Amino acid sequence: QVQLVESGGGLVQAGGSLRLSCEASGFTFSRSLMGWFRQAPGKEREFVAAISWSGGRTSFADSVEGRFTISRDSAKSTVSLQMNTLKPEDTAVYYCAAGLTFRGTDIFTGALQYDFWGQGTLVTVSS
Repeated sequence: QVQLVESGGGLVQAGGSLRLSCEASGFTFSRSLMGWFRQAPGKEREFVAAISWSGGRTSFADSVEGRFTISRDSAKSTVSLQMNTLKPEDTAVYYCAAGLTFRGTDIFTGALQYDFWGQGTLVTVSS
């Protein structure tokens, strides 16, 4: 059974930091592209960041470039999103996603290109 379990969300003041983690099981994590998406109230789900299964490539949304970093630990089947200098507009439910890709360097930013999803963790940034 595939599971993606996010943790680390919470309430933080603007300018603060949070680290989200996602623990994966039930599929071949070491051969899966991992991504983070978010959905704010009343808005569509949007891409935040992704890391290839080789770990050699990353991609970030323009809105978080330079503030967020993504990393993965294949030994622990976890992917993390370090979020710094948080802004109120970063408030959203953050979802971890996994995509089964052929090449270790593949990076996808579209939600439809991911196969498995977590339940999400809420991040609230107060002004």
